[in-house]
Amino acid sequence: MSSAKRPGTQQPGSHVADSHDLIRVHGARENNLKDVSIDLPKRRLTVFTGVSGSGKSSLVFNTIAAESQRLINETYSAFVQGFMPTLARPEVDVLDGLTTAIIVDQQRMGADPRSTVGTATDVNAMLRILFSRLGDPHIGPPSAYSFNTASVRASGAITVERGNKKAVKATFQRTGGMCTNCEGRGTVSDIDLTQLYDDSKSLAEGAFTIPGWKSDSQWTVQVYAQSGFVDPDKPIRDYTDRELRDFLYGEAVKVKVNGVNLTYEGLIPKIQKSFLSKDKEAMQPHIRAFVERAVTFTTCPECEGTRLSEGARSSRIGKISIADACAMEIRDLADWVRELAEPSVAPLLTALRDTLDSFVEIGLGYLSLDRPAGTLSGGEAQRVKMIRHLGSSLTDTTYVFDEPTVGLHPHDIQRMNDLLLRLRDKGNTVLVVEHKPEAIAIADHVVDLGPGAGTQGGTVCFEGTVAQLRASDTVTGRHLDDRAALKESVRKPTGALEIRAARTHNLQGVDVDVPLGVLCVVTGVAGSGKSSLIHGSVPAGADVVSVDQSPIKGSRRSNPATYTGLLDPIRKAFAKANGVKPALFSANSEGACPTCNGAGVIYTDLAMMAGVATPCEDCEGKRFQPAVLEYRFGGRDISEVLAMSVDRAEEFFGAGEARTPAAHKILQRLSDVGLGYLTLGQPLTTLSGGERQRLKLATHMGEKGGVYVLDEPTTGLHLADVEQLLGLLDRLVDAGKSVIVIEHHQAVMAHADWIIDLGPGAGHDGGRIVFEGTPADLVADRSTLTGEHLAAYVGA
Repeated sequence: MSSAKRPGTQQPGSHVADSHDLIRVHGARENNLKDVSIDLPKRRLTVFTGVSGSGKSSLVFNTIAAESQRLINETYSAFVQGFMPTLARPEVDVLDGLTTAIIVDQQRMGADPRSTVGTATDVNAMLRILFSRLGDPHIGPPSAYSFNTASVRASGAITVERGNKKAVKATFQRTGGMCTNCEGRGTVSDIDLTQLYDDSKSLAEGAFTIPGWKSDSQWTVQVYAQSGFVDPDKPIRDYTDRELRDFLYGEAVKVKVNGVNLTYEGLIPKIQKSFLSKDKEAMQPHIRAFVERAVTFTTCPECEGTRLSEGARSSRIGKISIADACAMEIRDLADWVRELAEPSVAPLLTALRDTLDSFVEIGLGYLSLDRPAGTLSGGEAQRVKMIRHLGSSLTDTTYVFDEPTVGLHPHDIQRMNDLLLRLRDKGNTVLVVEHKPEAIAIADHVVDLGPGAGTQGGTVCFEGTVAQLRASDTVTGRHLDDRAALKESVRKPTGALEIRAARTHNLQGVDVDVPLGVLCVVTGVAGSGKSSLIHGSVPAGADVVSVDQSPIKGSRRSNPATYTGLLDPIRKAFAKANGVKPALFSANSEGACPTCNGAGVIYTDLAMMAGVATPCEDCEGKRFQPAVLEYRFGGRDISEVLAMSVDRAEEFFGAGEARTPAAHKILQRLSDVGLGYLTLGQPLTTLSGGERQRLKLATHMGEKGGVYVLDEPTTGLHLADVEQLLGLLDRLVDAGKSVIVIEHHQAVMAHADWIIDLGPGAGHDGGRIVFEGTPADLVADRSTLTGEHLAAYVGA
């Protein structure tokens, strides 16, 4: 018999479709990438490493994942695309072999007061259906159990525009579960009127003490003064009852002010719309300080914080209402759902059980469904987003993770590693941006970017196995086996911060003395109560500087110079040297190029297609009017200064004719946190997570305070950057400050003077102090999970 193959046949296992086993990237130039070309194996776990700002996110998220999402969006009709975010094609020559990308990033969940863990994961939707079917008494459809749905009743005549037009009497009713008192927020606000105005003054004398409300020119103030409802020359304390009622609670009406029609509204509803409807974290610092001073939030007395109407709270399955179910720890709720056996809702119970079990499996069983989404840490938010993918039947998908170990204790990292490997073993491609050695160790393939950050990065320094990475001479390879040693001697405390009977969230009446004048690390497994203990018991007052995990908010107009306040002394220095106004040297104010309004580029919106950004022809992307660029300081114009790196600017403003001590001090802080390579005018939207974290730290270091509270400052930091952070923490303590760090990184624990370990578990299994003492004592004791992992880390 001939062994020749018939035309069109292939040997088993050599089908042409099986040859597409690589994701090919050629000529990637997003952000700081320098013509990167790389082939990534499919159905493998690839970890991307490199110092913070080296280009990892630019390659993984802004190139590979972004192009995959853009191509998927293009499969929808133009009508549907009009409702979707428009994505431009990344700067890359060839992208081949892409599969559908599912992105699980570190973006914090929205801080909307009506968003909870239950609503964000659709568990609440399933519970609402369950109670609408099995609840006793039956109060209505699923919407009757929703705190985001208000009850509506209406009746009247409607005209149907069809054939012979005819008025038809119609009634409409919808039963919602929203508490009418707090409108589904769970809290009610009480406004302190003494913080809004000085009642001994009249409006004409400038009675308002609200930031930005000036009597002479502010339109809002003029509306009150010229409304005719109150006498602008009478002190507020002398108002009649009617005047005071109109002034504080008047309904919206049109009034004429200087010949212009404007809307008059009572002061209380005006404040609620202007300030209370916005995310507090997005406010400017002085506005946020005013809101915290003027407004107190208390638990709603009618619904007792459950957000639900009386009807929704009265309907029960057994002895449990939907409010009780949402308040349970998820692992307890999973046990309760498992006990329900009702054939009529069997598919729903199966789906609900699977989702709740996924919470427990991923280490979030200690959360409750009524936990506000905005209070989740970055690591918790990321794991909540993973929930919906764990039970997915999809294969040959690309999962993209941004530091999935953020916020995880070493004990929890092993569980996360198992989940990543499970996703890979189902036939998926898993791409992970990561810094932790424990997570890098499980990689099938490693890509190391660098060698430095910013303009010094953007190239592939290494690709291969973990063993080959260890032997390589890259920054990551050299630091992969770094282990911080325990200190031979620790600092002695100069005092103590006494915390007594702390009961925030899961804390169980904790009494602890936090030592001052030293580096104190608070640690414990995720959910053990670390943040509750420190943020709940150490108020951010006059002497406390708190740097939490909330993200930096900023548009493409924001940059390191504007965010840190560096631009203020620079503008003043330019103005003084040239005898003009400081506002001219702001691209967001009078000095802005009129053609592009100071953006430097012209944006053309193309509806459902990606918008086009072209450099402004008038200012050539410099963002300022030509006349402004003629003014110089130290031989440079303002656009040249904003194009400098932090290190170069530190030299420029540190000596010679351009010496500006106020600017130099801020630049030194940026350099101290390792951001010397950043450009002053670089948009915040282009910074990596680690760079944003350090920028925030540098800004807070300028605040006056004796106690610094840092929440996981190693987030987004490479092993090499952690050394620099430890040096910075030492300098703070040596300068007489007290530093309290909430942290899981063993290098920071080993470097501490004192450790407070919470546990032993998460949720109601935690909330207790399981160890207090020096790192050496913790290693010798080995009585806690943290002690065991720290002992293994230092090789004891």
